[in-house]
Amino acid sequence: MNVAAGSGEGGAGETVTITPRQDIPANAGGLCQKGWTAGELLTGGQRLTTPLLHGEPVGWDEALDYVADRIRQVQAEHGPNGVAVFGGGGLTNEKAYQLGKFARTVLRTSQIDYNGRFCMSSAAAASNRAFGMDRGLPFPITDLAEADAVLLAGGNVAETMPPFLRHLTAMRERGGSLIVVDPRLTATARQADLHLQPTPGTDLALALGLLHLAITEGHVDESYVAGRTTGFDAVRTSVASWWPERVERITGVPVAHMRQAVAILGGAGRAAILTGRGAEQHAKGTDTVSAFINLALALGLPGRPGSGYGCVTGQGNGQGGREHGQKADQLPGYRKIDDPAAREHVARVWGVDPRDLPGPGRSAYELLDALGTAGGPRALLLFGSNPVISAPRAGHVTGRLDSLDLLVVSDLVMSETAAMADVVFPTAQWAEEGGTMTNLEGRVLLRRRAVSPPPGVRSDLEILQGLAVRLRGLFSGGHGSGGTDPVRAFPTEPREVFDELRRASAGGVADYAGITYERIAAETGVFWPCPAEDHPGTPRPFLDAFPTPDGRARFVPVEHRPPGEDVDEEYPLYLTTGRVLAHYQSGAQTRRIAALNAVVAETFVEVHPDLAERLEVSAGQRLRVVSRRGVAEGVARVNPAIRADTVFMPFHWAGANLLTNPELDPVSRMPEFKVCAVRLERVG
Repeated sequence: MNVAAGSGEGGAGETVTITPRQDIPANAGGLCQKGWTAGELLTGGQRLTTPLLHGEPVGWDEALDYVADRIRQVQAEHGPNGVAVFGGGGLTNEKAYQLGKFARTVLRTSQIDYNGRFCMSSAAAASNRAFGMDRGLPFPITDLAEADAVLLAGGNVAETMPPFLRHLTAMRERGGSLIVVDPRLTATARQADLHLQPTPGTDLALALGLLHLAITEGHVDESYVAGRTTGFDAVRTSVASWWPERVERITGVPVAHMRQAVAILGGAGRAAILTGRGAEQHAKGTDTVSAFINLALALGLPGRPGSGYGCVTGQGNGQGGREHGQKADQLPGYRKIDDPAAREHVARVWGVDPRDLPGPGRSAYELLDALGTAGGPRALLLFGSNPVISAPRAGHVTGRLDSLDLLVVSDLVMSETAAMADVVFPTAQWAEEGGTMTNLEGRVLLRRRAVSPPPGVRSDLEILQGLAVRLRGLFSGGHGSGGTDPVRAFPTEPREVFDELRRASAGGVADYAGITYERIAAETGVFWPCPAEDHPGTPRPFLDAFPTPDGRARFVPVEHRPPGEDVDEEYPLYLTTGRVLAHYQSGAQTRRIAALNAVVAETFVEVHPDLAERLEVSAGQRLRVVSRRGVAEGVARVNPAIRADTVFMPFHWAGANLLTNPELDPVSRMPEFKVCAVRLERVG
């Protein structure tokens, strides 16, 4: 979007006008309601504009001094890992990079992860083991409009990212077919040519059944499989027992619908299979995505122009945020932190001894779960996240945050997590600072500063520099960027940070070495990998080969298993969660915008008419939802779009994640947000 500033009542005497950009193909001039109203927080009265120490306004020096002193005390008693860092998928590439560098060279802690672990991690893990690379869409989003068929599993883009839907609509207008897999008849599913409505937690079984049918009904691209993949024989054997009638009993999806879906995909000249959070946010999410990738490989889609597998990214910088070092197991450029060559390269850029870099730390939920415990972190620095609302088993996580010796939150509003903090730093937001973002296509985009932040507000880069200066004695810098001078090592200008990020990422999977601010502006974004300034970028990285040791994509045998928590007599219903059109993530920002609250002002519980009748529940009546972890309330919405054995709650308010199950995927460490067992009770 474009932001125009003028004189008026903005944070620094400016008004803001928002218009969509026409030159970004992913949006093509489209904005959703959240985009049109995003300027309200820039000029509204709910911004934080001064640091808070134990709830009282203080100056920046006092707040930064206090945090630095407490960090020293905690680490003196508990060691470097006594302090943890938690980041966010909405941070710019520069901030995500600098946060990882700060954690590992100043704090020297391994305890860093981010909320993107709750978003993209299962698709990332599955893509890495199949293709050797994780990039949300390994093809331009505009390819979807030219496809003949698209299967979307577990995504409701009509509400979560409406501009994305344009490409699917264009595909259908050309005569293509859209297949949607979702337990609810969502706004997206209503536009589909075929809706597959499985029982929550059974997407993996459905994908296995679809592959079984693709094999038995002759849709496998045998030439592609032989020439570009490995491991198909093991997968062919593993799905032999997933005959369609068995899959129907498990999923509830009729055999005829499965056959129709496979016929559509198998008969398409160009096709894409996409997954979203509904398929991924499970304790078997990585295997579920692998099953859909296996189907795509069997049909010969990945690496073929106009076809492929892709993941629909969830957060504003969901792709770039996971590439440059704020994940527990990664260094910049999508390097693995336990790879000696990766450690050597990044340490050289940072001017530190590779032996001084910490190893892998805890994943996001494991990190939150360990806070304040024996052997766990005693202090947490949190940037761009609100886990009191967004974490699974949120009541437990709130208790862990409350047990800390020090909680520091950088945010632009008083989120539920910020309200618990010992220190709150008021930070600049999107239109008030520059930097880069990487969209779901792997296209690096430039975000320019449009307006000044309110007086007293600083950027996260300035906050990190301020802390680095005060913790100078801990900083392990040497002969690399900035040497031992934390001011030079932690610059506050995004361009300087990006130039170092380019060097740190060089040679990695996500190679930004050839991307400059000038190129991004001139070319309307540059696709990574881009190893040199004269390299054109890589919009379709799999055309010639996959970035695996032998250049072939890998089939991975997987097996269906029940959800971590199935229904029983005490908890007879499935709960699934998701977004609504008017709100975003934990709602810390969107719930403060009047126009969005006018659409949906509070949480609700969506139930099928048959379930409502059985429980003698009417629309508008308050319901209590109970799981083994907590209790939440909401207003009943009676809707035939949902299965009769399932209830739905949006996660933008306190409530839904009090109920969700934190059981983790063994590979991605993704919690099982999308299915748990609950019961309903009428309130009053």
